[in-house]
Amino acid sequence: MVAHKNKVVVVMVPLPLQGHINQLLHLSRLISTHNVPVHFIGTAIHASRAKLRLQGWNPNTISTIFFHDLPIPPFSSPPPNPNSTNKFPSHLQPLCEAATHLRSPITSLLRKLSPTTHRLVIIHDSLMGSVVQDFVSLPNAESYTFHSVSAFSIALYTSEEVREQIRNLVEPNELTEDELGFEGCFTSEFKKFIAAQHGYAKLSSGRIYNTCRVVEQPILDMLETEARKRNKLLWALGPFNPVNFQSGSKFSGKDSGPVERCLNWLDKQPSNSVIFISFGTTTSFSEKQISEIATGLEKSEQKFVWVVRDADRGDSSKDNTIPVELPEGFENGVKDRGLVVREWAPQLDILAHPSIGGFVSHCGWNSCIESMSMGVPIAAWPMHSDQPNNAVLVTKILKVGIVVKDWCQREEVVAAEVVEKAVKRLIGSKEGEEIRKRAVEIGHRIRKSVRDGGVTQMELESFIAHISR
Repeated sequence: MVAHKNKVVVVMVPLPLQGHINQLLHLSRLISTHNVPVHFIGTAIHASRAKLRLQGWNPNTISTIFFHDLPIPPFSSPPPNPNSTNKFPSHLQPLCEAATHLRSPITSLLRKLSPTTHRLVIIHDSLMGSVVQDFVSLPNAESYTFHSVSAFSIALYTSEEVREQIRNLVEPNELTEDELGFEGCFTSEFKKFIAAQHGYAKLSSGRIYNTCRVVEQPILDMLETEARKRNKLLWALGPFNPVNFQSGSKFSGKDSGPVERCLNWLDKQPSNSVIFISFGTTTSFSEKQISEIATGLEKSEQKFVWVVRDADRGDSSKDNTIPVELPEGFENGVKDRGLVVREWAPQLDILAHPSIGGFVSHCGWNSCIESMSMGVPIAAWPMHSDQPNNAVLVTKILKVGIVVKDWCQREEVVAAEVVEKAVKRLIGSKEGEEIRKRAVEIGHRIRKSVRDGGVTQMELESFIAHISR
């Protein structure tokens, strides 16, 4: 029986939010291409939604990924509040709390898989630590904590010593205390949830980041030094997302008429002429803010694709979001140079399109790493969580973006004039051209890193060798 065991089996345990599931789905693909069986844990409705939105590959074509849809207790999730001055998506916390009840079924699965393999490897979201804790009872199991945020963001939480080293990465006094702090990033309730889950990281053998050494090498060096003090390993395996897209390629996930409409429209636009505006899946805007964005885009006279949709609900299998109203006559007035997308949009396919010249983004880490891997500069508009940290990384350390909204003004509505100015800076100015050159360069280096012989590819092979030892 032992002779027929797998050398290694991997179990992926994401937090059931789109941005978290998405990253570990992509990592599952990367690991499975090395002929390693991967068992992907999900709640039925959230994993299904994530697979429908997947870009760059079809999960049904990977025979070594096994999806397990596990039930969680019923929970009540309030609708997102577009008028809240604190943009943290507290409406999603009930889902996160309910997901902690996956501990028992996941433990059962681990015990079932353990006898089938020499080594059982659990890769879990840092916010799912309590769910996998029972792996310690299995003699052949080990876990790795996955951080869905930038290494820079984690470094800011690590120690004052590391924060001082970060200050040395830029010009003296360029980083303010507000930019290095976390005020307003989370609700107090979610801070408690984070602290409780991160407490289980001590059980893991190391940490995995969806980042690249060509992007965050100095910061990864700092974290690696800290990790060695605790006898932990660190792996930078990103970008997880596919990076090889054909120019003007059609949507690479599920067939979708609206998606095809979007990419067909982009095919008709000149290179680097279109600004892409999208604020992720967790935030809703007030009617006033939507109006200001619309007016700013209209006055900018720049070509654009704007994803206008409400935030995902926590407790629904459908995108039954409330339609977002735009100012009367806006869409007709900009029809010759702008496209409004009201459905979920294939962000990766759009960013890879040669007509895209800039990205107005909330700076979620998925969006940042995808934009950088495609060589697209960012106009940073952070909302909550790690996004303010990522905005600092993008604009002040890597210098591949500009700031639309300062974090210290997070509770204010961004005026149309500010939106207009940001779009023109990124698309139509000399400054924007310099930023784009740096973004293109970092994109080249990232894409090179995932090819054979590249630093990311070699690190992934090293990780596979390590867990297969």
